Amino acid sequence: MRTGEPLPAVGDVLAALATGLWHWDTATGLVAVDAEAARLLGLPAERATLTEAQARARIHPVDWVEITGVVQLAVAEGTLAEVRIRVMDERGRIVRVVRSRSKPSFDPVKKAYELIGTLQEVTEPIPGSPAGRSAVTGDWRRSREAFLLDAGRALAEARSTTEVLRVAAGLSMPGFSPDGLAVFGVEGDRLTIIGHHGQRPGDEDPFRHMALETDYPAAEAVRTGRAVYLSSPEQYRSRYPLTWPLAEHFHRQSWAFLPLTVQGRPMGAWMAAFTYPVAFTPDERSVLTTVARMLAQALSRAGTAETERELSEGLQRAMLPTLGPGIPGMDVAARYIPTGGGLQVGGDWYDMIPLPGGTSRARAGGGRFALVIGDVQGHDVRAAGLMGQLRIALRAYASEGHRPDAVLSRVSRFLHGITTDPASDDLRFATCLYVEVDPRNGVLQVARAGHPDPVIRMPDGTVLLRPTAGGLPLGIDPDADYPTTRFTLEPGETLMICTDGLIETGGHDLETGWQRIRTTLERHTGSTEELADALVQAVHGPSSHHTTGPLADRREDDIAVLLLGRRCEARGGTVTFRPEVRRTLLTVAQAEPERVSVARQQMRELLHDWASGEQVDSAVLLLSEMLTNVLVHTDTDALLLAEVAGEEGERRLRVEVSDSGDDLPHKRRPGELASSGRGLVLIELLADAWGVDPRGHGKTIWFELYEPVTGP
Repeated sequence: MRTGEPLPAVGDVLAALATGLWHWDTATGLVAVDAEAARLLGLPAERATLTEAQARARIHPVDWVEITGVVQLAVAEGTLAEVRIRVMDERGRIVRVVRSRSKPSFDPVKKAYELIGTLQEVTEPIPGSPAGRSAVTGDWRRSREAFLLDAGRALAEARSTTEVLRVAAGLSMPGFSPDGLAVFGVEGDRLTIIGHHGQRPGDEDPFRHMALETDYPAAEAVRTGRAVYLSSPEQYRSRYPLTWPLAEHFHRQSWAFLPLTVQGRPMGAWMAAFTYPVAFTPDERSVLTTVARMLAQALSRAGTAETERELSEGLQRAMLPTLGPGIPGMDVAARYIPTGGGLQVGGDWYDMIPLPGGTSRARAGGGRFALVIGDVQGHDVRAAGLMGQLRIALRAYASEGHRPDAVLSRVSRFLHGITTDPASDDLRFATCLYVEVDPRNGVLQVARAGHPDPVIRMPDGTVLLRPTAGGLPLGIDPDADYPTTRFTLEPGETLMICTDGLIETGGHDLETGWQRIRTTLERHTGSTEELADALVQAVHGPSSHHTTGPLADRREDDIAVLLLGRRCEARGGTVTFRPEVRRTLLTVAQAEPERVSVARQQMRELLHDWASGEQVDSAVLLLSEMLTNVLVHTDTDALLLAEVAGEEGERRLRVEVSDSGDDLPHKRRPGELASSGRGLVLIELLADAWGVDPRGHGKTIWFELYEPVTGP
């Protein structure tokens, strides 16, 4: 090149040196290559943009896994990532070996890696040979550290024996990777096969239930607690002549059998087999030993977790009831999801109890029954034990024919008696909701002990929190009273009762968690069973009665939910819906003025989709005035009935407040400084219609609002 001439382009220089350029962005999942890099990957020699799947198809699977570990280590150390890659053709044959050098970076916002590097073809010695190992000597320490870091993280995250075996099968050891793996366990005085990889199904049969005294390397590793390394078939044949015929037909060249030891006790053995000779240098033995230790710990954790899970699920299945046969005119659905961690045994429960006088009919679906849901304090075996005792006590008292208030009073006294121990500071209580159901007319009688109130979903998706009278949680006061609230479940409506785990899981409090559940209830259009699944899925993803795995591990509390839906009447073989009617009924007693605010909230929920926000505010104001008027000017309780009827855009709200007082209200003309006397004035100004109806004994004052027509 003459002086003064421009320098050639970088790409031309690299192409002349048979070096390709590539760029990989894990955020987009795309790999860009120039013409030379494309050629080295066995593609047409032209610039191309590949997906990760397309690039991975050209690279040996073992090398692809190794790339990830080397890149992570290079980012951590701020150095170059260098790795040898075997390029495969469409038939899976190795066509060449290339060296990749790159400078990776990590974006913490995108949580993605970006790599810009080179590819250059190299002459690769036979894997496992001295030349092959010397070729990677410079990278050995870095590759080993990256591999062990990646392997340790993957094994630590495995939650089951199957996951552990899958991770073990995918491990790519630096410089020497086995193509056959087997994990042996111990049952009594015999070996068992826990899992294997790299062999055909059925190849493990001769090794099943092999006596530990057998002259076999895995059995020796278990007996002695020492690893067995066999670098050649000749060495295997000379040391284990009796079992050599069992291994001969696999055509392997080297084997490593390492004990899987936990707390100083061998629990099994791990076999790594190679199709090429391996000398098992100290570095190689160090890697194998470290992997065996991590594998043993992972298998031990997985085995313990699976045993605990099986125990807890069996215990929960034994404690939780089946809902039994269907009830004509009603649908019942329930879900229970245990908390993650530990034995997954908690104190939440639900039950369905046939009541006396209708037991035989209840089995056929026609008699009265009770729905119960509760939550014992704590998430341990003691909580589960108390839960079982409470279920039995509840069933016993309910089967004796007691009313809901009497059932909870007796159960509270029972729990107080078995948990109050002066010598112990482990005092427990439980919340509970008991609903007696008459399926013939939909009448529900509810008694509540410190539990969340029930929820009603109307046919059009309107959701109301149904306030009920209640008492202290069970077990706190042996003489506590539990008043009963009575209301009717109308055709097309669904009752939901649940434990607080459904509401508060995921960092929510009662208010924000309730809004999440309300949204699910309002949007759902399927069956009662589908609604139960949707509620659980809204909190934790796909649901199951016995959920395990990572989702379960994130649960802060047990979840129990019980749904009762009343079907609409069928006429002529078809289901007919009544005109859209929403209704709420509420009693405000003289001793409970705070329930006026509950009534205001129910009014807003009833009018959640009303066209005029100003009318909603007016309705809440008028309702508050009417209820307060009863509490202030009479010595009786107030009964509220609010009803929305008609088609959307033409609906009518009618609100009635009744009391047993004899004095009829009359309109007054209060002065500017008067503190009362404006109730009827406001009603006359804001209501579309209103009136006062004597009822013989008592009276009813009512008003109506008509929804304004919206749209063009």
